[in-house]
Amino acid sequence: MKKIYLLGLQGFIFILASSFIVCFTLSFAKGTDTEVKSSTANDSLYPANLTCEYRNNPLGIDVPHPRLSWRFANTDSNVRGQKQTAYQIIAASRLEYLDQNRGDFWDSGKIESENQLHIIYQGENLIGGLRIYWKVRTWDKKNIVSKWSEPAFWEMGLLTPEDWGKAQWIAWEELDESEQIVPGIPHTKDKGLPRNILPQFRKEFKISKSLQNATLFISGMGQYELSLNGKKVGDYFLDPGWTNYRKTCLYTAYDITKQIKEGANAIGVLLGNGMFFIPQERYTKHVIAYGYPQMILKLLLRYSDGSEQEIVSDKSFKVSPSPTTFSSIFGGEDYDATMEQDGWNQPGFDDSKWKKPVIVKGPGGELKAQSAPPLKIMESFLPVKISQPEKNIWIYDMGQNLSGIPEITVKGKSGAVVKITPGELLDQKGVVTQRATGHPCYFSYTLKGKDAETWQPRFTYYGFRYLQVEGAVPKENKNPGDLPVVLNLKSLHTRNSAQRVGDFSCSNDLFNRIYRLIDWAIKSNMASVLTDCPHREKLGWLEQAHLMAASIRYIYDVPLLFTKIVQDMKEAQLPNGMIPDIAPEYPVFSGGFRDSPEWGSAYVILPWYLHKWYGDIRPIKENYEGMKRYVNYLSSTATDLIVSHGLGDWFDLGPKNPGPAQLTPKALSATAIYYYNVSILEKAAALLRNNDDVRIYRELGDSIKQAFNNKFFNEEKKQYSTDSQTANAMAIFMVLVDPQNKQVVLENLVDNIKKRNNSLTAGDIGFRYLMRVLEAGGFSNVIFDMNSRTDVPGYGYQLSKGATSLTESWQAYPNVSNNHMMLGHVMEWFYSGLAGIQIDLSAAGFEQIIIKPEIVGDLTWVKGEYNSLYGKIKSSWQLDGDILRMQVTIPVNTVATIYIPTSNVQSVTESGKPAGEAEAVEFHHFDNGRAVYYVGSGNYVFESKLIR
Repeated sequence: MKKIYLLGLQGFIFILASSFIVCFTLSFAKGTDTEVKSSTANDSLYPANLTCEYRNNPLGIDVPHPRLSWRFANTDSNVRGQKQTAYQIIAASRLEYLDQNRGDFWDSGKIESENQLHIIYQGENLIGGLRIYWKVRTWDKKNIVSKWSEPAFWEMGLLTPEDWGKAQWIAWEELDESEQIVPGIPHTKDKGLPRNILPQFRKEFKISKSLQNATLFISGMGQYELSLNGKKVGDYFLDPGWTNYRKTCLYTAYDITKQIKEGANAIGVLLGNGMFFIPQERYTKHVIAYGYPQMILKLLLRYSDGSEQEIVSDKSFKVSPSPTTFSSIFGGEDYDATMEQDGWNQPGFDDSKWKKPVIVKGPGGELKAQSAPPLKIMESFLPVKISQPEKNIWIYDMGQNLSGIPEITVKGKSGAVVKITPGELLDQKGVVTQRATGHPCYFSYTLKGKDAETWQPRFTYYGFRYLQVEGAVPKENKNPGDLPVVLNLKSLHTRNSAQRVGDFSCSNDLFNRIYRLIDWAIKSNMASVLTDCPHREKLGWLEQAHLMAASIRYIYDVPLLFTKIVQDMKEAQLPNGMIPDIAPEYPVFSGGFRDSPEWGSAYVILPWYLHKWYGDIRPIKENYEGMKRYVNYLSSTATDLIVSHGLGDWFDLGPKNPGPAQLTPKALSATAIYYYNVSILEKAAALLRNNDDVRIYRELGDSIKQAFNNKFFNEEKKQYSTDSQTANAMAIFMVLVDPQNKQVVLENLVDNIKKRNNSLTAGDIGFRYLMRVLEAGGFSNVIFDMNSRTDVPGYGYQLSKGATSLTESWQAYPNVSNNHMMLGHVMEWFYSGLAGIQIDLSAAGFEQIIIKPEIVGDLTWVKGEYNSLYGKIKSSWQLDGDILRMQVTIPVNTVATIYIPTSNVQSVTESGKPAGEAEAVEFHHFDNGRAVYYVGSGNYVFESKLIR
């Protein structure tokens, strides 16, 4: 179903039509059929923020037919109901062609369409390394054409192995296949390999004529750091992203035109182990060895005279051991500054003692361009307190538990060693404990012995709040042992660099603190996978990929990260269709830790969510057969259509220590998610117009639903199984409850919560569904009451224990992770409930919006915003006595349904006028204490009278 709003002489007319009916837009503007008017710079319809495959001016596009999108520059224009009716794109091989409005690669002509997202390029064939410039203009609701947008570009990546030319994988040494450990195995003392040489490579080249542009393509396993003429290229950290290196190796493209100079230049590359090779030393969650560190590189130089030159990785490079003497993604990093070779990555360095690299076969995976946002250093923190609990041990409290690395500036004698141990918590003696986070992990730095030296690890990270320093003293402290002096110590927060797209605040300070608590857990676990924790595991446990994704996407721009995670799952799928609990599947666990339906189902659920949230159908198209295979696998494990294996509602709040589900039968949550998968496949099949599959999955779903209710529904008590919060919530959310029973089951669920004095029990799986059904059922007041407490396990309780990041357990136990995002589902309610910003699921990609704020508890104001693909959506409200004031912004080319809480429809005004008389506002109906209006794009100010 699609809602369409039409601007006529009397205002907006709302039409609710089947998606199978062709809807025509009526225009009442005089002369629009024959007369094309030009816009001015102040017009409200001007395309901006041009993107190709979600990115601005991207390099390394390896999709043969890229998709183009745009927003409009002034989406908060006073012109209401503004929309696009047509567009024209031109794409050219040279920027000057765009200035001439000449599209030598593509000119779409005027296309009558409202679509501004994912427009598939349909021009000339694209080849590797080609740069295409493009721009767009649009026509508005009155058929007035905009100015052309500012030009944008995309550059193609290397589309085939042949595009890499003569580039070869090179290394310091090659690990014999007999010693490789793939897949990895859980940590055991008698397995694994010792520490390895971490190499540094260099290559000089000369520029002797005018350079037009230069693009460098590189993949370094497990992680690399690239430099040119002594300076780091870019600001990426732990690049490239983690994958199953036997199937995919990601490469990155850099525009280094401005860093290259005329004459001699030098490329430098450092390699670290990452998840590619984990030495059997210090702490390891698992051991794995795809090979020793290796890299492949191609530099494409384009000259002004039209000629090209390639520099590639081969035996013309030189290699030497680097000063990084130990690196483990789990165990830390050691650096010996006495081994530094000054100028090694600059031209003119004497590398006569360096050796030629070894040519190796490579990891085996297909080289693909990295599209997901890279990790970067995003924030830094200085200590808020320094203490000395024991002799020669100093504790730096950095004030915030985060994912990151230390940066130390120190001065002392050559050869002196400073040891830094990170940790989330302190023990009773006041020293760092890693009991729950993987130990030992530490960083050590051997001083060169000159002036002040600054160092930070390059190829590892950890989750910590505290840094324990040994072998050095803070400045301005007594130093009888003449130890090195710490001049400065920072914690550097490293995470996925996805841009922030949402913000939320309210009058309740506890909720604002909860928001920050969860946000820090999200930031700390948003890497190239969604990790469970930033220390002891760093693995992509998949239940978070669908349960927490709904919260994450309100705050961060993550369609490409989620698409990458879907690809990881595709590559992890077993021949029998099973999806393991983690992807990439580095170690192979057993039992429910490898095969739990609530985890593996992310492979079915997340592509569907990507379609709904971003209007992106490609993940469904590319994974549909794999999604079917996973559901077939679940069917093969079922007995009478009941699936009963897995972990269930992990870490629910029961009488025992947290772990596998205690309060809800595993068979209930596993079968509910099985049914949910089938219902999604039915919708996906309809979207792909596969009518046979629609029938198959509808019939299968009906059978599962009947079996589920026969086994779990108590007809007399109108509850499911053990009457747990998770059991009833999942049954309602998945639409397993028969319609005639839904309301009473919901009311019983609410009664259960109130009888427990509004305390929660649902765990990792069930809590999100509990939040969803309470909000949808009109019980946001219960959500408010459940999450406003500090005296029982929950968010407020964690804050009362001093947590600065969401913890793994509701109880904030010190023997589990204290930086875990898996229970952060109330974040979604902050946006969708309190601010009321929701997607209308009858469309996709926030083309149709719902604004439905919940006025609950002691809240007097709420502010929320979300920058959708169409533009910024804003919703804020405040109370002044019994008067509610709502301010709403709806982006150009979208429409919205706005629910205004009121005790009297006649009291509702918009911008000072009776709402029914306001421009582009149409009253539709009154619904359970809310006046419902349909509006087009624009800024709105509603006021209404409440009875509270």
